Amino acid sequence: MNPEQLIHHIDLEFCLSFLAKMVQHKSYSATDGERTLASFMAEQMSQLGLETELQNVPGDRFNAIGRLAGNGGGHSLLFNGHLDTNPVSEGWTVDPWAGKIDDKFIYGIGVSNMKAGDAAYFCALKTLIDAGVKLKGDVILTYVVGELQGGIGTLAAIEQGVRADYFINAEPTDLQALTMHAGSLMFTIELTGNTRHLSKREEAVDAISAAVELIPQINGMIFSGTKSSEHRKINRGHIGTVHGALGRELEEWRPPQVADFVRLKGSARFAPGQTVEGVLADLQMLLDKLCQHRPGLKAELFDDGIRDKPTMLPFEVSPGSPIVQALNRAWKTVRGTDQPTGVITPPAFYGTDAAHLYQHAGMEGIVCGPGGKYNTMPDERVEINEYFDMVKIYLLAILDICQQDEQA
Repeated sequence: MNPEQLIHHIDLEFCLSFLAKMVQHKSYSATDGERTLASFMAEQMSQLGLETELQNVPGDRFNAIGRLAGNGGGHSLLFNGHLDTNPVSEGWTVDPWAGKIDDKFIYGIGVSNMKAGDAAYFCALKTLIDAGVKLKGDVILTYVVGELQGGIGTLAAIEQGVRADYFINAEPTDLQALTMHAGSLMFTIELTGNTRHLSKREEAVDAISAAVELIPQINGMIFSGTKSSEHRKINRGHIGTVHGALGRELEEWRPPQVADFVRLKGSARFAPGQTVEGVLADLQMLLDKLCQHRPGLKAELFDDGIRDKPTMLPFEVSPGSPIVQALNRAWKTVRGTDQPTGVITPPAFYGTDAAHLYQHAGMEGIVCGPGGKYNTMPDERVEINEYFDMVKIYLLAILDICQQDEQA
């Protein structure tokens, strides 16, 4: 069959039911449900005839890895996606784990981030196998865990030798081809002041007041060393949690006293060419200035990439790369228009496992997946037609990169 015929060979009903089954697994990070879903994916890949393994990840966790060996002569292509999901928030009107389907959407926690992408590349490869297509290059499907803990699953896969010529990370981009995204540095700032009773507030060093001054400065930051206006677009600082009270134990029962301790937790997004060290230096400069005009204030900055979980570094690929061009051609075939490609926001503010494949494994790849518009919100959902288009685009990308073996 030619590529257009293979697109019509896709079993759309199976694709939708398979995604619903994935959603029905409650795969919160580092839980029994996550392990169960990894085992399910390994079993499904094994039934397709892939060489399959459950790969150990620190914390008694497992990646599911499957490889379809090619006949030789083509490039290899790796698909990457995580199985762990965010927790359910307030405000849901549908069962987060039912895999509900209506005329337009499929719903569920993790369906956008990122089980629709996971299912799409499984279904793309299944279609080719069912159609009897033989490929020259290998296809590797990786279903990793721990992306929400800094990508520890993908790092484990890299350390255990998983590689390919090119990769597609299926994080939700609304099917757009994301060629650059920010690095994601998590940090903690601790501000220490000097308490007094409110009657002598003028003698105090108010840590909460200092934090109120500091937060908008961090939220408005552009870090030093950006290489271009495109790189500058994905610079952003953000303070996500604030806790201030008395002492490091943050005692809250004595509000008449001036708070002498505040702990801030934040994230810095920075571009390729910028470094963790540079971002930390910029933050430290801001803290030094704050302390200079607030005598008695002390400020400490901590890199949580060292203390807590790995830092997801920036990712970049040339728009002229073969993998980008392959996706562009596939989109054009499926949708008849030019695929949006480049530094596309908001996805360019993501931290993804693509950075580990790029930075630690030296691989060339792209971030492109279904979902995004309704991500990380109540009633998380993905448009069914968008999901189907992703299956088609992935199928065509496999044929483009790995090449069909017409002699087999």
